[in-house]
Amino acid sequence: MKYVELDGRVGDLTGVLDPGPYLERLPVLGGQLPPGARAFAADPDHYDFSGRRCVKDLLPVEARRTGDEDLEIRFGHNCWKHDEDLVVRYRGVSRFQAGVLDVCALDEVGAVVLDEILPHPGGCTHELACRPGTLLVVCGDLEAEWVAADCPEHRD
Repeated sequence: MKYVELDGRVGDLTGVLDPGPYLERLPVLGGQLPPGARAFAADPDHYDFSGRRCVKDLLPVEARRTGDEDLEIRFGHNCWKHDEDLVVRYRGVSRFQAGVLDVCALDEVGAVVLDEILPHPGGCTHELACRPGTLLVVCGDLEAEWVAADCPEHRD
């Protein structure tokens, strides 16, 4: 991550998650992002830790090719926080990396901590810090869609 802080400090408290530095730069960065990536990154719920559409605590459950250069990743909900799954469709993928240390397996990267979308020549990068792994996609653009999930115990 370039701007999102995963191990910040507030006084004596360490390990504080802080998307603030990224959000401060997003007005400039957003103008350099392709339209779908810009819309997803700038969504006010994206970094609202108490919101149902915050990426924090989602679990990557499936990645599949949907074309020669297209990829779809489904992130499963967490019933105590979310009542929808997130599906991200990446177009023009030039790189996909999922890993925990030297192991590359989607089912081992763990729950999403935070993510960051940055401009990249010809599109953008989408980097997700997870517990304990990471995901990285380099693509032309992406589309994020929240879809209904079977979660009878979601909060009201």
